[in-house]
Amino acid sequence: MPEKNGQQLPPKTCTIKKLVTNKRDVEKVLAGTKSATRRNGRYADIGEIMVLDDKKFVVDQVYQQTLGELTDEMILREGYATVEEYKQSILSFHPGMPWLPEMTVWVHEFQMAKE
Repeated sequence: MPEKNGQQLPPKTCTIKKLVTNKRDVEKVLAGTKSATRRNGRYADIGEIMVLDDKKFVVDQVYQQTLGELTDEMILREGYATVEEYKQSILSFHPGMPWLPEMTVWVHEFQMAKE
């Protein structure tokens, strides 16, 4: 089982291939304006490689947080200017989904892999 700061992470709930799939998000990653994504499950291990358009990105952090903990500064890594802008985008992809401050998500941070 993978570790983060000595703590074991639970098994992945999905594959890294599905970590960033939305066309707009892929474009943001390739442009260097998105270096994190939040999911309701764990999609990657630390050190795992995500490939987008033949470019490699290494996952360097995986951790949980609640939606209520989000700040505008944190959300910049998602490619959005404000938490509200991010919230509206997420809700547009998931009609009917409530935005609950206590909802826990998995944060996956990544950077372009050094070749």
